[in-house]
Amino acid sequence: MEAKRSRLLTTARPYLQVLSIFCLIPPAEFFSRTLRKRRRICWIAGYSLYLVASVLMVFYECHANIVSLQLEIHKFHVEDFSKVIVAIATCNQLNILLNYGRLGLIYNEIANLDLEIGKASKDFCGKRHWWSFRLRLAISIGLWMVFIIGVIPRLTLGRTGPFFHWLNQVFTQIILIMLQLKGPEYCLFVLLVYELILRTRHVLEQLKADLEDFDCGARIQELCVTLKQNQLLIGRIWRLVGEIGAYFRWSMTLLFLYNGLTILHVVNWAIIRSINPNDCCQLMRIGTCLLLSINIFLSCLYSEFCIQAYNSIPRVLHQMNCLPAAEDYPILKMGLREYSMQMKHLKLIFTCGGLFDINLKFFGGMVVTLFGYVIILVQFKIQFFAQSNFMQNINSTEMKAYTA
Repeated sequence: MEAKRSRLLTTARPYLQVLSIFCLIPPAEFFSRTLRKRRRICWIAGYSLYLVASVLMVFYECHANIVSLQLEIHKFHVEDFSKVIVAIATCNQLNILLNYGRLGLIYNEIANLDLEIGKASKDFCGKRHWWSFRLRLAISIGLWMVFIIGVIPRLTLGRTGPFFHWLNQVFTQIILIMLQLKGPEYCLFVLLVYELILRTRHVLEQLKADLEDFDCGARIQELCVTLKQNQLLIGRIWRLVGEIGAYFRWSMTLLFLYNGLTILHVVNWAIIRSINPNDCCQLMRIGTCLLLSINIFLSCLYSEFCIQAYNSIPRVLHQMNCLPAAEDYPILKMGLREYSMQMKHLKLIFTCGGLFDINLKFFGGMVVTLFGYVIILVQFKIQFFAQSNFMQNINSTEMKAYTA
């Protein structure tokens, strides 16, 4: 990836660098065309050692968490839950290794689309302001990354028990931050696609404005060529979304699974600790559930925004088709009809490699499923507490009768 080739990737580079520090994505410099081959090899070797060290840290800290919890809790089994963290961290590192080439293709395609859309829009008036995308990234991605990095230690630090060393607690917080930052990474790529769609739609809207003020056929061929270029660009954006879904297939699937299991685990532990009047962590448990839910919600929300922007293009085409110029020039009408047929067949869908769709409908189904499991869990716990109180009353009655 070369920053000079794409202003979109230049704007996203600071967030990509932060994600590379947390071992979630290779540094953007690896894909630069200006980086010498020997220096690239040295950088890749050094970063590979950094990834191996992070994986070893994850394995050690998960083992330390299991040992610490076993020293404090004897009735509850947490080994399987801790192994989910190991699986996610290992999957993230394998994703970097196996999809390194695909990530380079994604960067290259984003840069090419950025340049070609810019060339297509330079002849039209009403150009969109560049700073708006930088501001949207800062609000949508930057603030949420800062919130995750700052809030997760406050919600979890000091709640691992007295047998856990403070250094292990710090490393555990880093691991938890690494897991949740996968959500902002996915949102970053979705917002890049969203900006490409908005800019492509803007070119189409400017083309419609020119057709409204167009009285002669001197430039009709030029406008038809621009319409065809716009159609081809939309098709490439649709293929780009498929590549992004394939890149995030297993990492996002495990993130959704991990957050759902964690919410159920936290609810289960909150019910168990509710009988303790000295427990002061219930509000933190609520905050943890909200943070995990919002992280999933934002991924679905931004995907939904992108889909809605893509689905608004047929409305612009319909408005262009109703203009008098479309009736006067058959070549323009044929181009609009072909473009409309393409939009009907190429439906934009964000998926995890085809495993499931990422949109608000999926998030609603996930919330309903979690509520169903929580209701079942509460029913079992109420029955268990009732039986425990009943047995305690019987034992106390027998003790009173025995002493009498």
